[in-house]
Formats: sequence, C-alpha cells, structure tokens
Amino acid sequence: MTSKERYTHLIREEASRLGFMDCGFAKVRYLEEEAPRLEQWLKNNYQGEMAWMANHFDKRLDPALLVPGAKSVVSLLFNYYPEELQKDTEAPKIAKYAYGEDYHFIIKRKLKDLLAFIGENIGEVEGRAFVDSAPVMERKWAQEAGLGWQGKNTLLLNKKKGSFFFLAQIIIDLDLEYNDPFQADHCGSCTRCIDACPTEAIIGPNLLDASKCISYLTIELKEAIPNDFKGQMENWAFGCDICQDVCPWNRFSAPHSEPLLKPKPELLELSSGEWFEMTEEVFRKVFRKSAVKRTKFKGLQRNLDFLKEGDLMN
Repeated sequence: MTSKERYTHLIREEASRLGFMDCGFAKVRYLEEEAPRLEQWLKNNYQGEMAWMANHFDKRLDPALLVPGAKSVVSLLFNYYPEELQKDTEAPKIAKYAYGEDYHFIIKRKLKDLLAFIGENIGEVEGRAFVDSAPVMERKWAQEAGLGWQGKNTLLLNKKKGSFFFLAQIIIDLDLEYNDPFQADHCGSCTRCIDACPTEAIIGPNLLDASKCISYLTIELKEAIPNDFKGQMENWAFGCDICQDVCPWNRFSAPHSEPLLKPKPELLELSSGEWFEMTEEVFRKVFRKSAVKRTKFKGLQRNLDFLKEGDLMN
C-alpha cells in the first residue's frame, strides 16, 4: 500500500467512525466549466437578496485560493433523515434538517476532529473545514469525489442514500487517492421535483431560481414575503422538503443515528393551533440550539402570519 492509499484509507475510516455516511476524494483544480454557469446565474439575479453569493467569485471556483497549496478536497455526507415526523399533518411544517440542533455546529466539530486526527496520524497538514458557510461549490466537489450526481432540483442525489444528508468538505495540502467523478445522471425523464414545486422555483433541469424557493422565502429573505406567493407555501414555515419528498431516490433514505439531530418531543407534538399561538418563551424553549433560531421569533411569526393570510385566500 502506497502512502497515498494509506492516508486515504485512514481518513475514510475515521470519517466513518465520526458518523459520516460517505466520504470521497477529489483532486484540487480550477472549476473552469462552472464559471460561465455561475456568472449567468448571478446575472439573472436568481440569488435574490443573498448578495453574498456574488462575493469571492474566484474562490468559489478555485479551492487553492481558500487553502494555499491545496491538493485535495475531501467531501463528506452526513445523514439527517429523521425517524419521526411532525404529528399534526395540518400544522405548519419545518424542514427535516432543522428538527434537531443546528447542524453547522455539530458537523464543524466533527470536521475539526477529523483534521486533528489527520495531524496526529499523518503529519503536519494545512487544511480548513467547510460546512455550508464559505464560498465552496460543495455539490460540484461531492460529484467530483464520486458521491452522486446533481439532480434536477440541483441537490446532490445518491442511488443508495437519496438526498437527505448534509454536505461538508475539508480542503487540505495532502495528496490522496482520488475517486472518479460521478458522470451518470440517474434522473432520466423524471420531472417530479419540477412538477411538485408550488412556487415554480425549479425553472429547468438543474436550474433553480432561489428567489422563488420556499426555503429562501422563509429563511434568507429578510423583507416581507411578496404577496405573489400567498396560497403557494403549502404550510411550510421554515424551509421546505417538497422536492426531496417527491424524489424517487429518497425511498432509500434511512433514519440517522446522531443524538444531537433528534427532535425534541414538544416540537413534533406542536398542534396547528399551538404553532399560530406560539409565544416567544415557547419559541426559545422548543428551538433552543436549533437552526430555526436563524429566523428569530419575529421572522417565524412573519412566516406564520403569511401562511394564515394564504389560507384565507384559499
């Protein structure tokens, strides 16, 4: 076994021990083919008010600008599919990824542990960990690492694991054994995600107008939700899982085993009436350490009021 093979094996084994469901390796390169796509997407203002998406354009395409001397991108998948769903099917809904504690902190800790393991068992390595909070084209790098393909809803899909997982990367200045990029597209002629999106945010295969996405409208948008979307939110109060719920590949999703991602019972048991009558005290208790805190109580109230107004129109 060569040193590159041994290092790759060690990292993969430790990633599995830390709870990651899959791990792949890609050689650092400039993503030249992504530049015109990203430029056009931004030019069309599909990012909405997420102005930060236009920042650090070159860094998004070249990991070596994030980690000088970078040689490898390690991509990891972390399952978040829950064992139980919200009890009241008429109640406002939150995306499954937000059922437990905020994933940014959970996964970042695991990535730091993985980097520490590399330093202790391989040697001094320069590297950084990224979880949905830096200019990294995470789905593209996961595809480069052989972990799946980008579906028509733009999410990474895996034939055995579906799409209910978080993506994370570490970029390091260490040569490793690399996976072949995932070339096949197993969506075929299926258009369930496109057809099911109530706000028509998926405007074509692998093309998302984020400014119309329910997740954007309920989380990223800080101003009032445009009236055009009244009656189209399908009861989503924070995030949205519609395009994943209808995806045939998610029939293979299995419940995660991460204790910190398990939902509080009181969250799952909230009735429709309790959602709309929620006080700030209840909000702080139910969503303590949750990603839902990103929208703050005022933001969640805005979303719930918008849902109520939409119901009155129907």
